[in-house]
Amino acid sequence: QVHVVESGGDLVQPGGSLRLSCRASGFRYAYYAIGWFRQAPGKEREAVSCIRNFDGRTYYADSVKGRFTISSDSASNTVYLQMDTLKPEDTAIYYCALAEHPAPENFDDPRFWIRQFEYHYWGQGTQVTVSS
Repeated sequence: QVHVVESGGDLVQPGGSLRLSCRASGFRYAYYAIGWFRQAPGKEREAVSCIRNFDGRTYYADSVKGRFTISSDSASNTVYLQMDTLKPEDTAIYYCALAEHPAPENFDDPRFWIRQFEYHYWGQGTQVTVSS
């Protein structure tokens, strides 16, 4: 059974840092990607970042480029989202999600990572609040 669990959300001051973790288990296929999404109050859920397990390629939304860094630890099947220089507009519930396929070419579309329907399993979300 596939499980995706995120953690690490907290209250942080503007300019501060936070690291979110996403641990996945029960994979069905060898090729997968872990994506981070967020949903702010009154707004639609949006893609933040993504990493492909088989080649380490990463993706970032323009709003977080240069501030957020995604990485993975294959030994523990954990993906991290390091968030630096946080802004009040980063306040949201952050979700991680798993997309998996039996072949790597299913991830060739450069915009696959922003499409929520590509992800088959989702975590429950963790709250990040940036406020003084």
